[in-house]
Amino acid sequence: MTGTSLRFERVSFSGTGQLDARIDHLVIAGWTGRDREMVVRHILELEELGVRRPEKTPMFYEVSNHLLTQAESLQLMGDASSGEAEIVLLDLPEGRFVGVGSDHTDRKIETHGIALAKQVCPKPVARTVWPCDEVIGHWDDLIVRSYAWRGDMRRLYQFGRAGQLLRPDDLLAQLAVDCRHLKGGTAVFLGTFAAIGGIEPADRFEFELEDPVLGRRIRGSNDFMTLAVAG
Repeated sequence: MTGTSLRFERVSFSGTGQLDARIDHLVIAGWTGRDREMVVRHILELEELGVRRPEKTPMFYEVSNHLLTQAESLQLMGDASSGEAEIVLLDLPEGRFVGVGSDHTDRKIETHGIALAKQVCPKPVARTVWPCDEVIGHWDDLIVRSYAWRGDMRRLYQFGRAGQLLRPDDLLAQLAVDCRHLKGGTAVFLGTFAAIGGIEPADRFEFELEDPVLGRRIRGSNDFMTLAVAG
């Protein structure tokens, strides 16, 4: 098995250090809201784009580990994709860590199949992580935001609290049932929030995780270059 190696800045109570992580499995969890109405809103949001309803909730989409990236500039095929800010849980031999990333997804391909749409886009992740045990006691207070840029205009694209989503232990327990074969370092995107004003592409996408209890944030961003679709 070939894993993807990423280097993170590990920020903890004991100071700042380096975490070299080998990711063998990359899993995108979908439809993870605790509030059924929130899940239905996201399903309806995607149905407006022609995306079929999931077979069950939550769903786990395993995609190639090489899609995980810390690159700040991404090349995308066509202009039909968009980002989704998500808390990212790293389940590693060194322990569990929390970060933030974007489940960038091709919305046109998503109408043909969600799993395929997840596979064709890179999954950027910020370069900083926190030990999970430092935030699990106030997990529900964690805040996720994203901002979308179109030209010179920046707008709040998503806002949500971790308390709106299933807790990580519950998701990992379900993941162990649905994906029994997973061994080694695993990165799990824990679910997202509805886009404010609807889903749309952006020239630049910013995503962040805020811990209001400990007064710290993790930020990431991506600029996009659109490649022409030939043929």
